[in-house]
Amino acid sequence: MNISIILQMAADAAEDRVGLVCGGRRWTYGALLAAARGAASLIRDSGARHVALLDESSEAAAIALFGAAIAGVPYVPLNYRLADAGLGPLIDRIAPALLIGDVARAAGAWTQEGLLPQSRDAFVREAEGRGAPAKDHKESDGETIAIQLFTSGTTAAPKAAILRHSNLLSYILGTVEFASADEAEAALVSVPPYHIAGIAALLSSIYAQRRILLLPTFEPAAWLALAAKEGATNAFVVPTMLARIIEHLDKTPDAPIPALKAIAYGGGRMPLELIHRALDLFPGTGFTNAYGLTETSSTIAILGPEEHRAAHASTDPATRARLGSVGRPLPTVEIEIRDEDGRVLPTGERGEIYVRGDQVSGEYRERSALDAQGWFPTRDAGWLDSDGYLFLSGRADDVIVRGGENMSPGEIEDVLLTHPALADACAVAIPSVEWGEAVGLAVIVRGDKAAPSDTELRDLIRSRLRSSRVPERILFVDALPYNELGKLLRREVKTWFKD
Repeated sequence: MNISIILQMAADAAEDRVGLVCGGRRWTYGALLAAARGAASLIRDSGARHVALLDESSEAAAIALFGAAIAGVPYVPLNYRLADAGLGPLIDRIAPALLIGDVARAAGAWTQEGLLPQSRDAFVREAEGRGAPAKDHKESDGETIAIQLFTSGTTAAPKAAILRHSNLLSYILGTVEFASADEAEAALVSVPPYHIAGIAALLSSIYAQRRILLLPTFEPAAWLALAAKEGATNAFVVPTMLARIIEHLDKTPDAPIPALKAIAYGGGRMPLELIHRALDLFPGTGFTNAYGLTETSSTIAILGPEEHRAAHASTDPATRARLGSVGRPLPTVEIEIRDEDGRVLPTGERGEIYVRGDQVSGEYRERSALDAQGWFPTRDAGWLDSDGYLFLSGRADDVIVRGGENMSPGEIEDVLLTHPALADACAVAIPSVEWGEAVGLAVIVRGDKAAPSDTELRDLIRSRLRSSRVPERILFVDALPYNELGKLLRREVKTWFKD
């Protein structure tokens, strides 16, 4: 099967039902399908081997996604925040490509050979205006490539992760009930279209027939206003988005608080203080922590609403600690924790997270990362408790190894953020002659507070954690580096300790 079947089923079931709202325009499932078929005709005629999107979220993203699927070519959403110097090499790797995007980028990004540029408005207009044959796509076993996503490169060129139709369909069909949403339900989507979370939100919402509210760029006031205006019932946010929403509500008491039924979050570590604050502020909202990766077609483990409420209200330390987990694996995937030699570790021991399941691609254009048994090494570090809850320790490369002891940066940061004067904190590994590695801290002081002393912060950590977690060096900084999806860039912080 092909992922275009998702839109086809939605249109067959409710052709005139509004499925997407963007920029004041309301698209029915029937209109979206017609535009996707028109886009497929355009793509076929262009001779392009890829369909690239260089743009913010809009209806063009949905039309390009399904149009590419119908045409049988990979869809490649690109990071529009990249400078032209970083974007050019990625475009070279997918040419010849039909590139859809904002005309303001034309001079810098559309001078590559093999690139067929078209502005967002022109693409949507032509897709709507074209006719298309009734047959949507070639018969396929699902093993053709549906989507190619470039991972964010740090020390090397970005890898081209690929997801096949079978991977995406396995995830959607295994986690979402078809047409399960009533007509009043609406999902607010404000993550960039080049992130797997944004793609998964489109596919899952259309399959559930939950109206999609697209917000091109995130800004707290605009997010709250759209949620209130359209009656949003569901939303997905990354931790930095949630922090900014709460900060805006604190500063603007008369701002509308949407009556959301559900908020899912992921894409970065959620500080415990922040999720406790959110649960207090939105008592009627069900929160879900969704942990996943590009290479796994999105979510592989969830901590559900009732588990959030139970942990938030509990006085039992073990139950309360689960709020710091990402929940349990989905029934359709398997998770193991392994050591550096590939041996499976017992409950409670930290190691690298491996995952296996039909939704797991674990594949790049360059190679497959799956082992002989189909397990994918996530490069995330973590551990499982006795009840099967998965706790993350950060990226495998971010774990601090002091004298042979593995330490999670997150546990140190959570303790620091209980200090009323600290707004944010980052723990990283720094070189140590005695221990190999030690803890280095970078902290931000709240604007209305006096800076705590190094001794005060060390005493705080020593009172809550083992003495090995006490930092060797502490830096007070004005800001910490995050990417646009809220991931803390620890490698950049590490460079601050080199002198």
